[in-house]
Amino acid sequence: MKTKNVVLSIAFLLTFLTVAWAADVDGKWTAQVPGRQGNTQEVTFNLKAEGEKLTGTMSGRQGDTAISDGKITGNKLSFNVVREFNGNSLKLVYNGVLSGDEIKFTRTMEGGPGGGQAQEFTAKRVK
Repeated sequence: MKTKNVVLSIAFLLTFLTVAWAADVDGKWTAQVPGRQGNTQEVTFNLKAEGEKLTGTMSGRQGDTAISDGKITGNKLSFNVVREFNGNSLKLVYNGVLSGDEIKFTRTMEGGPGGGQAQEFTAKRVK
């Protein structure tokens, strides 16, 4: 019985720490994101975690776009951004790892040119 209580207490503590750590992603983040022909563009992410659900927007030259399917577990996060170009939908899939005031992202594209080739960049928290 004592062992069961200790295990349950540890599980509860780990769950609490995971949720508390996940909340650290809240706020504004900027990144120089790879674009066409090696050019970069500045993108701003406004993120908010509610438990393991991640919501927010991505802002750049094309304006604000809501993120979808956002998730955060511990220091790992993921979300999608859908863009429309010439009547075609392009789905950008973002996977990131949070470390302090940086998120190291990998982005792939579905439904467009580039064959889903991964691009990496780092976003930094705006203070």
